[in-house]
Amino acid sequence: MAGKVGFIGLGAMGGPMALNLVKAGFKLVVHDIDQTKTAPLRAKGAELAGTAEAVAAAVDRTIVIVETTEQAESVIAGERGIIKSAKAGHIVLCMATIDPFAARTLADQLAAQGIAMLDAPVSGGTGRAQSGELSVIVGGAADVVAKCEDLFKAMGNRTFHVGPLGSGLAMKLVNNMLVQVNTVAVAEAMVLGVKAGLDPQMIYDVVRVSTGASAAWELRVPRILSGDFVPGGTIDISYKDQELETAFAKRLGVPLLLANVTQQVYQMARAKGLNKQDGSAIVKVFEQMAGVTVKKGTKE
Repeated sequence: MAGKVGFIGLGAMGGPMALNLVKAGFKLVVHDIDQTKTAPLRAKGAELAGTAEAVAAAVDRTIVIVETTEQAESVIAGERGIIKSAKAGHIVLCMATIDPFAARTLADQLAAQGIAMLDAPVSGGTGRAQSGELSVIVGGAADVVAKCEDLFKAMGNRTFHVGPLGSGLAMKLVNNMLVQVNTVAVAEAMVLGVKAGLDPQMIYDVVRVSTGASAAWELRVPRILSGDFVPGGTIDISYKDQELETAFAKRLGVPLLLANVTQQVYQMARAKGLNKQDGSAIVKVFEQMAGVTVKKGTKE
């Protein structure tokens, strides 16, 4: 599809994703409540719009990647939202991780005005957002997905059409649940090993080529060892995602033991003031309780 593309939400993921669209030759109309986040895009020639409504009035397709379900509802269907100005045939790509049931409600509201919607959350973290190597997990009608393949290819290197609308979000929550639960297990394992007198680097080296290896191990342990907790994804976001996972499971009648238990560990980290640190900072909860520091491998 030709024409300008709208982009709403220029945070840690949205910012680099939008820049990759510009790099691929798309002309963007962008909006973020924090106007400082629009500066890199404006420097690349993107137009700035003051509201989501103004974005939608200027484009044929609008990408939304905000942080919460409530924000998505406001941006898409609120008083100054996309629904107020988008014309019939417009496509909304909701790439935020939100409640799947809420996404279906939004899609129904849009459909009543002839506006199509896809749920298309992404996986890969900020590093892959910058390199354009995200996995895009899409739910929605196949003909609408086909009209957005050019956008997906500019932001990611894998696109999975997993089913009808809401399916992309369901799949994303399954994936995130595994990463978040595993992150807590990684932190516990590292603290246990150090408390037992093992060298933390040696723990990492042995496990990464053994049966305990995982994506979370490779992602989290190097950060723990270096003490680098600059966020790729914050503890607040992990907690928000687990709230979505457990609420979704309740609606479906599915028990989630580990997601519920590990969510309390993220809440403990939030209570310690670690909200805006990387998810790997969850190790600090266990370090404090065990009286060790994994980075240095010494007892406190």
